[in-house]
Amino acid sequence: MAGEGAVLSMGPHTLPVPTALFALNRQRLADALKKTAPDSVVLLQGGEEVSFYDTDTTYNVFRQESYFMWAFGVTEAGCFGAVDVKTGESYLFIPRLPEEYAVWMGPLPKTNDYAKKYDIKKVFYVDELEVELGRLQRAKILTLKGVNSDSGLTAKPATFEGIEKFSVDDEALFPVIASLRVCKTELEIRVIKYVVAVSSYAHRQVMKQIRPGNYEYQGESQFLNACYEKGGCRHVSYTCICGSGPNGAILHYGHAGAPNDSPIKNGDMCLFDMGANYFGYAADITCSFPANGKFTADQKLIYEAVLRATLAVHSAAKPGVSWVDMHVLANRVVLEDLKKGGLLKGSVDEMLEAGLSAVFQPHGLGHLLGLDVHDVGGYLPGQPQRPQQVGVNKLRTARVLEKGMVLTVEPGCYFIDPLLDKALADPALKKFLVPEAIERFRNFGGVRIEDDVLITEHGVEDLTKVPRTVQDIEGWMDGRLDESQFRDPERLFVF
Repeated sequence: MAGEGAVLSMGPHTLPVPTALFALNRQRLADALKKTAPDSVVLLQGGEEVSFYDTDTTYNVFRQESYFMWAFGVTEAGCFGAVDVKTGESYLFIPRLPEEYAVWMGPLPKTNDYAKKYDIKKVFYVDELEVELGRLQRAKILTLKGVNSDSGLTAKPATFEGIEKFSVDDEALFPVIASLRVCKTELEIRVIKYVVAVSSYAHRQVMKQIRPGNYEYQGESQFLNACYEKGGCRHVSYTCICGSGPNGAILHYGHAGAPNDSPIKNGDMCLFDMGANYFGYAADITCSFPANGKFTADQKLIYEAVLRATLAVHSAAKPGVSWVDMHVLANRVVLEDLKKGGLLKGSVDEMLEAGLSAVFQPHGLGHLLGLDVHDVGGYLPGQPQRPQQVGVNKLRTARVLEKGMVLTVEPGCYFIDPLLDKALADPALKKFLVPEAIERFRNFGGVRIEDDVLITEHGVEDLTKVPRTVQDIEGWMDGRLDESQFRDPERLFVF
């Protein structure tokens, strides 16, 4: 296979990523399209650097468009890639940069530089696209256009000067390539295991170091440093969520309006949701723990309810099982424990039917994970569509599990004032609530436990290596538990 000799890495202490990973994805794509579009060429457009408003500064560090990364592994901006479906041959097109680029940005990249780095024999400049595609004389150019079911945004079809001279189909490619991204190859799984191991290590360091009196952003800083310094992960896969106390009930805390800037108080629960990114592949881990290293009775009640839900899904999930059923299972476990803890009363079956679970966990159980933190393929044609019932209608996928899927398992329990107030005013929900107990948990925040798991032939392989039980969290934070408990068994990441 082309690409077996070339690798991408961030140094000898980091995982080498073989370009064969991307060559295999291109071959899988060509093979899949031979059934429906044999006389065609796939054209993907990579990402462009985006200016910071009207300035000459760009947003952060460039990160490649995910479909293009999946197929070509190219980390530079301004590129195109083509795959001839009939022959399986790959083509890469790179920007032809002006001479002064070398003064400010470094040596001008040449086509042979890219050919060697990415092990793609046919590399041309972007201004040669029309000529080179014309030489192939294929009936159709397939470009990427389709709606991402997580964001609601549409993938941007490739375009270049002269494309109007070709017959273009922007509908056939999307369902095929998105479907191929759902189940990971062994080469992809190896990279995902690495980035999850790095992220697990970074979470452990944050738990070890964070204490009352710190600010939330100091936890974020510690995580970013550990991922980059030890694992070569220059990017994270999403904005870090570092919520303490009541901020733990803000599901996507850390955004511009709530930027991880609160002081962490003694007695607070911390909910830290962070994941590194390595050559495009994402991790997504949440750890919830007491800031002072010792659980109160109420913190232990909520934490162990969520942990029991997590472990129930780990035990039950396997190929052929519905993700909707796993979500309901997790919700049932949490509601049962809240009832035992005196916060709820009545029939758990009736609570589920009434949608009470969405008051305490308004999000889905988890999501597909890969080159996007919320990876594609959740609601493709021919797959189960989004459920409409309250309590399951926020799921990012309703698919039946398959071997090779990587997902997050992330049940949670939160005390969110607007949801609690609405439930207490709704006769259909109020009858299950014990108001005085609910009031005790106002300003508690929330607990989420998020593991990254691989669906294997027999069940779940948990890739996440962080303290999870109350005993282990307290032991880790006070020094009774050490790193030997969390060694990566495959030695993909050695810290």
